[in-house]
Amino acid sequence: MVQGIYARVSERHDLTPVQAKLLCLLLAGPRGMAELAHCFGVERAALTGLMDRAERRGLAQRSAVPGDRRALQVTLTDAGRQAAIAFHAEVSAELDRLTSSLAPQDREHFRTVMAEIIARRRASSAASW
Repeated sequence: MVQGIYARVSERHDLTPVQAKLLCLLLAGPRGMAELAHCFGVERAALTGLMDRAERRGLAQRSAVPGDRRALQVTLTDAGRQAAIAFHAEVSAELDRLTSSLAPQDREHFRTVMAEIIARRRASSAASW
C-alpha cells in the first residue's frame, strides 16, 4: 500500500520512485556516492546511471570531495530541493490519510512504533556500513 502511494505520487511529480528516493535522501544534505550506493543496495557503478539522469534533469549534481580526488558527493540543486519537498509533503499527506480513521492515541502509538523501527533499522544499517 505504501509503495503504491509512493509510486503514484512520484508519477504525479514526474519522477520515478527511485529518483524520488534519491531526492528525499539528499534533503538531509550532501551524500557521497558510496553512501548512496549503500542506501540503494547497489554498487557505485550502478548508481551512475541514476545520477546521470538526475543531473540531466537539473535535480542533483556531483562534485569532488575536498581532500579526496577519487570521491564524489551529491547535492540537490534548487529545483531538486523544491521537487523533494513537494514530493515529501504529498506522500506525508497521503500516509496521514491512511491513519486518519484511528483514534488520536492509536495514531500516536503507531507513529512512535514506526519511528522506533526506522531508528533501529538506520542504526543497524549505519553499523554495517
